[in-house]
Amino acid sequence: MNDPGTPLFHPLTADEALHALDGSPHGLSADEAAARLARVGPNALPQPTPPGLAAVFFRQFLSPLIYILLLAAGVSLALHEWSDAAFIFAVLLINAVIGTAQEFSAEKSAQALRNLVTATTRVQRDGDAYEIRAEELVPGDVVLLEPGNKVPADLRLLDGHGLQLDESLLTGESLPVHKLPAEVFAADTPLGDRRNMAFAGSMVTRGHGRGVVTATALGTELGRIASAVLDRPPAKAPLVLRMEVFTTRVAMMVGGAVVVMAAVSLYQGAPWSEIFLLSVALAVSAIPEGLPVALTVALAIGMRRMARRNVIVRRLVAVEALGSCTYIASDKTGTLTVNEMTAKRIELPGGEPRPISGEGSLPEGIIHAPPEEMSALLRICEAAVLTNDGFLGHRDGGWVHHGDAVDVALLAMAHKAGITRPDAQAAHPERANIPFESEHGYSATLNRVGECDHAFVKGALERLLPMCEWMVTPEGEAPLDREALERQALAMAGEGYRVLAFAAGPVAVGEEEEFEHDRLRGLTLLGLVGMIDPLRPEAKSAVAACHDAGIEVCMVTGDHPATARAIAGELAMGGDGEVITGQRLRELEGDALGTDRAVAASRVFARVEPQQKLDIVHSLGRQGHFVAVTGDGANDAPALRAAHVGVAMGKRGTDVARETADLILTDDHFASIVAGVEEGRIAYANVRKVIFLLISTGAAELVLFTLSLAAGLPLPLTAVQLLWLNLVTNGIQDVALAFEPGEGHELKQPPRDPKEPIFNRLMIERTVITALTMGGLAFAIFHYYLGLGMSVDEARNSALLLMVLFENVHVFNSRSETLSAFLHNPLRNPLLLFGTVAAQLIHIGAMYTPGLSGVLGAMPVTLEHWAEMLFVALLILVVLELHKLLWRRR
Repeated sequence: MNDPGTPLFHPLTADEALHALDGSPHGLSADEAAARLARVGPNALPQPTPPGLAAVFFRQFLSPLIYILLLAAGVSLALHEWSDAAFIFAVLLINAVIGTAQEFSAEKSAQALRNLVTATTRVQRDGDAYEIRAEELVPGDVVLLEPGNKVPADLRLLDGHGLQLDESLLTGESLPVHKLPAEVFAADTPLGDRRNMAFAGSMVTRGHGRGVVTATALGTELGRIASAVLDRPPAKAPLVLRMEVFTTRVAMMVGGAVVVMAAVSLYQGAPWSEIFLLSVALAVSAIPEGLPVALTVALAIGMRRMARRNVIVRRLVAVEALGSCTYIASDKTGTLTVNEMTAKRIELPGGEPRPISGEGSLPEGIIHAPPEEMSALLRICEAAVLTNDGFLGHRDGGWVHHGDAVDVALLAMAHKAGITRPDAQAAHPERANIPFESEHGYSATLNRVGECDHAFVKGALERLLPMCEWMVTPEGEAPLDREALERQALAMAGEGYRVLAFAAGPVAVGEEEEFEHDRLRGLTLLGLVGMIDPLRPEAKSAVAACHDAGIEVCMVTGDHPATARAIAGELAMGGDGEVITGQRLRELEGDALGTDRAVAASRVFARVEPQQKLDIVHSLGRQGHFVAVTGDGANDAPALRAAHVGVAMGKRGTDVARETADLILTDDHFASIVAGVEEGRIAYANVRKVIFLLISTGAAELVLFTLSLAAGLPLPLTAVQLLWLNLVTNGIQDVALAFEPGEGHELKQPPRDPKEPIFNRLMIERTVITALTMGGLAFAIFHYYLGLGMSVDEARNSALLLMVLFENVHVFNSRSETLSAFLHNPLRNPLLLFGTVAAQLIHIGAMYTPGLSGVLGAMPVTLEHWAEMLFVALLILVVLELHKLLWRRR
C-alpha cells in the first residue's frame, strides 16, 4: 500500500519515469548528483540511537516493586534507621548495575549480527559507469544491475536482459521474479506484481539491466516499512504484565498489614516511635527486596542459556515471553524452508515419481529409480546441465555456487547422477543458444552430438509441448500424449512443486544460419522435474515439539497457496486444511468476527501482504493468544513489532527485521525457537521459584510478628536482625535458585494461561502452609524460651537461628513446585548447595565475631541447641513433601 500523494512509477513508461525524475538515460552529472544528495540526504535507513549508559541505569528503577522499596528506604531514613536504609539502597544499586550490564551485553550481541546494506553500487554518471557508495545514490541516478547485486534503492527499470530478482525478503515470494522493463502496470497493482520495478533490499539472481532511482532511504518500500514499525510501541511481555499485577497486590497487602499492626499497637498504648519502628520492621520483612536482583539474574541466566542454543535476546523480559507464548506465526521462506530451490522429483512421461534425496545446493544425495529407467533419466540430467547458466563447483574444501537458484538446483540434481556441466559441455560443445526470456518461458542450446546438431530445451511444459512430437516413456519412445502430460504436470503442481519440462532432438542449422525459435520442432519430451524450496531438516520435529508443548503453529507466507499447502502438509500443522489467501483476508477487512473465525480455523496463510500479516497477529491477540512471530524480511517487521515476542533470523534477516525483533536466531533454524521456548519456560519457572521462596519466607516473618504482637510479646526480631536474616539467606539462596536447570518436562506441559497470575492457587496454598508452619513454630520457640526465663535477647537469638535454618532448608522445597525435593540431585545446582552451606556458616561465624555479634544480637549456642533448632527446621521439609504428594494425587 502506498501513502496518498506518494508518486507511483510502475504505471509510467521508462521515458515518462525519467522525465518525472528530471533524469537522463545516460545518468546524472556529478554536480547535479551532489546537489540532489545535499537536498534529499543519504540513502540509508536511520539507525536508532542506543540509550546512553545513564539512561539505561536509571531505567532499572522504573518498576512498581522498586517504588515500594524506595518508600521503605525513605521511612527508614526519616526514623534514622541508617542500616535499614543503607541495605535497601545497596540492593537497589546491585539490581541496577546487573540490569544495566545485561542490557548492554544484549545490545552488543545484537549489534554484532547487524549486516549493513550493500556498501557500493555501479551507476551511470556523465555517460560513464562509476562505482560509488550506496549512501550517495539520489533519485534520478541510473543504476547498473548484475547477478549477485543487492538493489540499493527503489528503481524503475529502463531495460534488462533475462533480469530476475529475488524479492523474498520484501514480499515473501520464494521464487525469483522475472522483470519486464517495457511493461506498464495499473496503479493498484500489488507490490509483488510490479515487474517493471526493482525494490531496495532485493537481490539480482540472473541477467543484467538498468534502472533509474525513484526513491531512497525512508522513501523506499523498505524504508516505509521501517518508519512505520520503529515508531510503534511493542506489546508488553507476559512477565511484565504479571509482575505489574503482582507488585500492586504486594503493595496493597503490605500496606494493609502495616496499617492494621499500627492500629493494634496504638490501641495497646505503644508510643509513636515504637509504632514507626514496627512498621519499618514489617515492611522489611514482608517486601521481597531481593526480588529485583533475583529476577534480573534469572532472566540473565536464561538469556545466556538461550545464546548457547543460538538465540540472542535483545530484551531481558523476552526470555520469559517466548516461554509463555501459546501461538507461533512463522514465515515460510528461510524459516521453515531452506530458501534454496531443490529438485526433489523426476518423472518420465507416464512414469512413476522418482524421488531425489538431499536439500539445497549441496550435490549430496541420489536419484531413487530402478536401473532400467536410469538411462532415460540421465538424458534429462544431461539436458538440465546443457541448458544452464549457473555454476556449482568444489573450491577451498567446500561447495560454492552462483547464478539462478533453479539452475543451481538442476546442477546439483545432475551431479547426484554423476553428470557435471563441464563434462557434458566437453562431450557436446555448444554452438548457439536461445537465452531465457519470460515472454518465451524456456531456454535452449544447440550442441554437437556426434556428427549432428541437437537442441536441448528447458522450460514450462505448456511452452515445450508445441515443439514435441515424441516422448520418452519407461517403455521407450512413444507418440506425444498431450493430455496425459498436462495431467501429470498438474498433479505435481498440486503438491507444491514448480514443474520444469525438458526436451531434446536433432535440428538442422547451417553454419551461416541463426538458431531461432522456429527451429524447435519435432523434438522429444524427455521428462519432468519437480522443484521446491524444501523444509529445513529439523522443521517437522520442531513443529511437533511445539504441538507437544501446547503451542499452535501457523505459516504466514507471500508464496503460492499450493506451495504453502504442500509445505504445511509435510509439517502436519493441523487446522481444517483450508489455505486462507491475502485476497480472502482483503474481503474480510472491517469484519473482525469473520477474520477471527477464519484465522482460528486455518494454519496456512498464503499470498499475504505485510499489513495482512499484522492483521493476523492482531486477530490472534483478540482470541487470547500470546503470539510469537518469526520472520526474516522487511515485510515481516510490522508483525514482529506487534507480536508479544518477535523472532528474527540472524543470517538472512534484514536490518529492519532484526532491529524490530526481541530475539534473533543466529542459525535461522526453526528448531532454535523450540529450544528458546524450553529455556523461556525454565526461566519463568525459576522466577516463580524465587518469588515463592522470597514471599513465603517474608510471609513467615509476618506471621511471627503478628502472633507475637497478638500475644503481647516483645518484637521477636529487631529490624537489624531482619535485615541480616534476609541478607544471609535470601541474599545468597534466591540468586542461586535462579541457576536451577530444567526439570525435564518443560516441553511436555501446556503453556500457562496468559491470564493466570504469578500467584496461582498452587503457590497461594504453599505460601500459606509455609508461612503458618515456619512463623508458627518460630513463635512457639520464642514464646517457649521466654517462658523458661530467658532474656528477650537470648530468645531472639534462638528465633533468629531457627529462621536462618528454616530458610536454609526451605530453599530445597523451592526447587520444584510439584516434584519431591528428594528427586533433585543437589549437585545439579552446586551454587545452591554450597550457597546454602555458606549461609549457615556465615551466620555461625557472625555469632563468634566480636563487634558483629553485638550489632546483630547474635550469641554463640551449644551444638545440642543448634541440633534442636535444625530438627525443628526440618519439619518444613516434611510438611511441604506431604503437600506435594497430596497435590499430585489431586
